[in-house]
Amino acid sequence: MIASANYQDTYRVQEFAGLAKVTVRALHHYDRLGLLKPKRAQSGYRVYCVRDLERLEQIVALKFLGLPLRQIKIVLDRGQLTLGETLRLQRRVLERKRKHLDDAIIAIQEAETAVRNGKGPDAALLAKVIEVIEMQQSNDWMMKYYDEAAKQKVEERRSLWSPELQERVSRQWSELMAEVEAAKQESPSGELAKRLATRWKELIEEFTGGDAGITTGLKSLYADKNNWPDGFQQQKQAFQMSPEAWTFIHQAVAELKQQQA
Repeated sequence: MIASANYQDTYRVQEFAGLAKVTVRALHHYDRLGLLKPKRAQSGYRVYCVRDLERLEQIVALKFLGLPLRQIKIVLDRGQLTLGETLRLQRRVLERKRKHLDDAIIAIQEAETAVRNGKGPDAALLAKVIEVIEMQQSNDWMMKYYDEAAKQKVEERRSLWSPELQERVSRQWSELMAEVEAAKQESPSGELAKRLATRWKELIEEFTGGDAGITTGLKSLYADKNNWPDGFQQQKQAFQMSPEAWTFIHQAVAELKQQQA
């Protein structure tokens, strides 16, 4: 479709809608928002070119990733993402979705085989099906807290995040939170608090890579914990702490930052 066109080709709105496989109504909406502004012929009708198709691909990709249209306009107008970067980000998200879907299909096939053999799936098989589906829903939902630049970096870091690393980090968080809970009556400026705050900071930076955008998104995610989906809430039950423990570690981290400033 795109290969048959060249950068000198121009299209009326109906032709461009057919080329791009979108509705004329959508193109008019993007025009009104200033997202995709075609040139105008002397007679007043809209004239699109292949470069508009590139811009439309970025709009569709960022919309697919959950970014509101008005925010997409800001991102594209500022030149924060090139077409290549947008395509790369979209591909990584789709690859991650495909992996989760493949995992879910394999788990369901195993359960189906057990049913066909007259045994019925055991609890472990059913739990695996639930786990992979819930994980897909949770991962998709979490991304709305990150801006586009941070989303791209999160996707890049996920490629380095193996199941073994996930298991190790989850264990470290669980152990650290238990220690923070036990130390919540301690002084947030004491030596114990400093050691706990240092480990807390190191674990966060292992996920964020020290990136400010990812850190901001992570803070937004946890600030909105009252609105987390039920499945996500259940996954995080093992990482719950009392309000007193949260206050203690936040104060301890703040003290540590002051000392390091």
